[in-house]
Amino acid sequence: MTKNHGNQIKNDKQYEALRREGNSKEKSARIANSDAHQTGKKGGSSSRYEDRTREDLYQKAKEVGIEGRSKMNKSELINALRNH
Repeated sequence: MTKNHGNQIKNDKQYEALRREGNSKEKSARIANSDAHQTGKKGGSSSRYEDRTREDLYQKAKEVGIEGRSKMNKSELINALRNH
C-alpha cells in the first residue's frame, strides 16, 4: 500500500518507487511533482556537460546550489550536476 505523503507530493506511488531506486528525497519529490506528460521525455536542446566549459558548469552548479563547487574541477562538476 502506498503511503500518503500529503499535499507536498503529487504522485505518492512514483515518489516511493524513486526512493526505492535510491534517489534522494529532493530528486524523488521533484520528479513525482512534475507534470506526468513531461516525466521521462528528453528535454530541450541543452548541450552535453562534456561540451561545456568549466565556467559554464560552475555557473550551472551555482544555480542549483551545489556546495563546494569552487574547489571542483570539470569532471567533478559534471558528476555533481548529474547526481544532484
